[in-house]
Amino acid sequence: MRDIRQILRLRWDAKKSVRETAASVGLSTGVVGKCTARAKAAGLDWPAVEALGDDALERKLYGEKASPDAARPEPDPARMHIELKRDGVTLELLHIEYLAQHPQGLQYTAFCERYRAWKRRHRLTMRQGHKAGEKMFVDFSGKRPMITDRVTGEQIAVELFVAVLGASSYTFVEAARTQRVEDWVRLHDHAVSYFGGVAEVWVPDCLKSGVTRADWYEPTIQRTYRDQAQHYGAVVIPARPRRPRDKAKVEVAVQVAQRWILARLRHETFFTLEDLNERIRVLCDALNARPRRHLGGVSRRELFERIERAALARVPEATYEPRSWKSVRANADYHVQIGWHWYSVPYALAHEELEVCLTATTVELLHRGTRVAAHVRSAVEGGFTTDAAHRPANHRAWAERDPGGLLAWAEQSGPNTTSMMKRILESNIHRDQTWRSGRALMRMGETYGAARTEVACERALRHGARSYKPIERMLRLELDLRP
Repeated sequence: MRDIRQILRLRWDAKKSVRETAASVGLSTGVVGKCTARAKAAGLDWPAVEALGDDALERKLYGEKASPDAARPEPDPARMHIELKRDGVTLELLHIEYLAQHPQGLQYTAFCERYRAWKRRHRLTMRQGHKAGEKMFVDFSGKRPMITDRVTGEQIAVELFVAVLGASSYTFVEAARTQRVEDWVRLHDHAVSYFGGVAEVWVPDCLKSGVTRADWYEPTIQRTYRDQAQHYGAVVIPARPRRPRDKAKVEVAVQVAQRWILARLRHETFFTLEDLNERIRVLCDALNARPRRHLGGVSRRELFERIERAALARVPEATYEPRSWKSVRANADYHVQIGWHWYSVPYALAHEELEVCLTATTVELLHRGTRVAAHVRSAVEGGFTTDAAHRPANHRAWAERDPGGLLAWAEQSGPNTTSMMKRILESNIHRDQTWRSGRALMRMGETYGAARTEVACERALRHGARSYKPIERMLRLELDLRP
């Protein structure tokens, strides 16, 4: 009240501005404005304020103090804590429902204070508000389980992956060989399958399998991981670098997994990763079924079934096929090298920078975000996979040098031209040589016309010619026009 009295004196008696008053009393301009407005609403001026004592001034400004009523029914903070995790549920709504059951119950401020006091006693700081179905936190454990080599007895450390849903703390745990992208993506598939639904946001740490460039504001998500999230209709928002409180939920889940799963495995021996994961799944189910004392004995599974399962998005029917991405440059022969195999692209993109999207069965090539080629992935080392449509016209004509096309042209020119074309095509053993000779005869026919070519072929056949050269000489010297 001393500060309020000083504020009113400076504003009304000393005629100071709001900013000057705030600086003088060490409070914000908003507080100064609210105090002044409240006094005006109470019909006070400075002489009236001077005449009032602190208690009387407080009653004028804030009304009579409500005396505590121990007979009023108390709300259930544990139930309130669970209900607040549901989408759209607020303390105000819970207070309305509370008054509907207890019309003489606590007012809103006291109602909220009971809940906040309960949170403080249970050390639930709630720095983040987790809504049902909103977030899935993922991370690897620093402490790792072991598998034993059956032959050598060597202890091999493997990774422990933990995923936890924000609202219910429902937890998924699985071991993997590495933290590489392939294992990272597969573990997310298994987590989604275990939960039976997809959370809106995935929150990983800034490990390279998920985040290629860590940034405080706009991190770069690893391409395959982002593609997987898009397949499931989720978005990846990694925790900020060096800010573990951004993912406190999974930090606690990792600690719980270490204590309730890893600790129980310390005297057990596993020879395969499959055996280890089978045992982890049993312990993970037991962990989710354990009652949680601070929630009134409600387990993670019960809480998940009650508030979170229905809030998760449906899992797509199509299985996600992992994809990897890389940048390549098309060679002069309009092929790109992937591994030890070459795949074609449209010839206009020779020497251009392209993106390659690889799956286990397909190769897709993109130029500036647009797909320009797709091939079945080949395991033939040193081989070529070429789409004929990617070749320019002259290359396509050479590659498609089919004697059938030459014979079809010859039949349109006449019987002598057809006979001569057959003789040429049968005169050489190698396909390329016969095709080039037949193509030369076809070009002469296109140059000198079908009628003259037919006469020249008739004379060349009569003299036993087996090459296009006598025909070319006759046509060039116009000998076919002489008797």
